[in-house]
Amino acid sequence: MTTSHTSDGHGANAPRNADAPTSADAPADNGAGAADEQAVRAELSRLRDSIDNIDAAVVHMLAERFKCTQQVGHLKANHHLPPADPAREARQIARLRELAENAKLDPAFAEKLLNFIIAEVIRHHETIAKSS
Repeated sequence: MTTSHTSDGHGANAPRNADAPTSADAPADNGAGAADEQAVRAELSRLRDSIDNIDAAVVHMLAERFKCTQQVGHLKANHHLPPADPAREARQIARLRELAENAKLDPAFAEKLLNFIIAEVIRHHETIAKSS
């Protein structure tokens, strides 16, 4: 789910759910009638429900991933290993890019996402190492 900022009419920007219905979602009245409009809105709602479910699954999967990486961080700290492992990171990026290509997802997007996650994991590992 994406958000964008819109003005609230008072000049302040407030986050807006990019998947929330807006007046722009209403189909143009080209004589199709209320039944067509209702069908379009029902399909839009169905698709957005699926998107919401996928977003929830992504959040839960990321939470599980970070639980594992926290354990890795403690293991590294206890054995005085560096927080980052550039060789592993490079292998993971190459692996994820290939997975993305096979899934018809932009590999550059997948790499950006993994780089963001890796940076956060390294930050966590550094924090764990400092507190050990």
